[in-house]
Amino acid sequence: MKQLIVHEKPKSPISEAYRSIRTNIQFANIDKEMKTIMFTSTNKSEGKTTTISNIALTMADAGHRVLVVDCDFRNPSIHKAFGITNKYGVTDVLLKGKDHKEYLNHIMTHDNLDVLTAGKVPRNPSELLYSNSMRKLMEEFKKDYDYVMVDSPPILPVTDATVMATYMDGVVLVCASGAAEVESTRKAVDSLKKVGANIIGAVLNRTPVKYKEYHNYYYYDDKKTD
Repeated sequence: MKQLIVHEKPKSPISEAYRSIRTNIQFANIDKEMKTIMFTSTNKSEGKTTTISNIALTMADAGHRVLVVDCDFRNPSIHKAFGITNKYGVTDVLLKGKDHKEYLNHIMTHDNLDVLTAGKVPRNPSELLYSNSMRKLMEEFKKDYDYVMVDSPPILPVTDATVMATYMDGVVLVCASGAAEVESTRKAVDSLKKVGANIIGAVLNRTPVKYKEYHNYYYYDDKKTD
C-alpha cells in the first residue's frame, strides 16, 4: 500500500484532507441511508482509484465496516493500490455463481476493511454491470458493511459508470486539476443526472496546496494509480 498516503503518512496534510472528505460523506448519510457509493471520473488517469482507496482507509480508521469493490472491469486497478492479487473477483462471482466471501481480501493493517477485486475482464462489461445479479450482489454487500465503495470506469469513454449509477446510493466525481476540461466535466455530470444519479460531491484532485476549497470535497495528491 505504498501509494496510499493515509497508510504511509497518516499525519500529513493530504491525509487530513482525505479525512475531511470522509466527514462530508458521513454527513451526507445522516438524512438518508447511503451505503453504496460509486467513485468515478470524467476520463481515465484522474486519480479515482487513489481517491477511493485512501478514503476507504479513513472510513475503516473511524470504525466503519468498509468494502471496496473494483467494478472498473476494463482497467482494474484496486488490486495494485492495495498490493493484492486480481486472480479472482467480482466477475467470477457474477459469471460462475460463486459466493463473494470466497474472494474477499482482508486488509491486515485495517481490521474493518475488505477488498473485492475485479477479476478477469469479461466480454460484456456493461451488460454485466447492469444485470440483476450485480444489483443483488450490491444488496448482499449492504448486509455486512456500513459502506460499500465502488471503483467504476470513467464516464465519457464507456457507458459502464452511468449504468451503475442507476442503483448506487451516491456518486462522487473525481476530477484532476489541469486534466479535466470544463466542458467534458459538464458532459459527465449531465450524463449522471440523466439517469437520476445522486451526485453527493466532487473531488478536485492534484491541486496546488494553496488552493484549499472547491465544490464539496477537496484533496491534493501528486501521484496517480489509474
